[in-house]
Amino acid sequence: MGDLVIRSDLGGIARITLGASAASKGFSSEGMAAIAEVINCALDDEEIRAIVITGSGRWFCAGADVAAFSKAIEDDSIVALVENLTDTLHPLLVKMRQSSTICVAALNGAAAGGGLGLALACDYRVCGESALLVAGFASLGLSPDGGTTWLLPRLVGDQTARRFILENSRWKAAEALAEGAVDEVVANEELLDRAHAVAAEWSKWSHHTREATKHLIEVQSTQDFATHLRHEQVLIMAASASEGFREGVNSFLEKRQPDFK
Repeated sequence: MGDLVIRSDLGGIARITLGASAASKGFSSEGMAAIAEVINCALDDEEIRAIVITGSGRWFCAGADVAAFSKAIEDDSIVALVENLTDTLHPLLVKMRQSSTICVAALNGAAAGGGLGLALACDYRVCGESALLVAGFASLGLSPDGGTTWLLPRLVGDQTARRFILENSRWKAAEALAEGAVDEVVANEELLDRAHAVAAEWSKWSHHTREATKHLIEVQSTQDFATHLRHEQVLIMAASASEGFREGVNSFLEKRQPDFK
């Protein structure tokens, strides 16, 4: 898509901007494929330690193109369209959660439907004052998707997530912060600078630290304590043989800041 822009000259941080049509109806078949390709390329790039994802105008990402849904309903291709979209989106969300790359959502406007799932899949969410979180599935007669029923309860609790979806709620930035769905709210003009600062701070650690931390937090709710302790043991043993650990120990003894490559 012509208005999907990636900037990767920010010191190991890539900024992916969804332009006007990508943000407002990017989850068409073509648009979803383009968004996934750009984010996947950034996740695969070993020089990129963090990604900041943002939108344009009043949209962070509106999710699916409802006009395309209408057309697909009429020509009886809607099930195939939904399957195609989710076949593209779902692996992307899993990859974002499993990657060592730190993903920061800079919410400039509304995140709705699958676009909300994209924001929730990030490691950190910074909201501008104009941000808005909307599920939107219920009003379209759909069940939730984009990982929202897995990700949101882990942030705000089961019952709050249930109310948000079934009441078809719209959370402004301050309410989203109060509920725990986002991490902070800043002035609109400070949004990108703050998102970049978080990305830089969280991504400065070693590859293993970032990857293992994200993984262990991801799986902790599905494992009993003894199993999780063994999981931690295996990963910290692997870390102890890494160059990152060597650098961390040396920097500590030399009383300097670590420089993880």
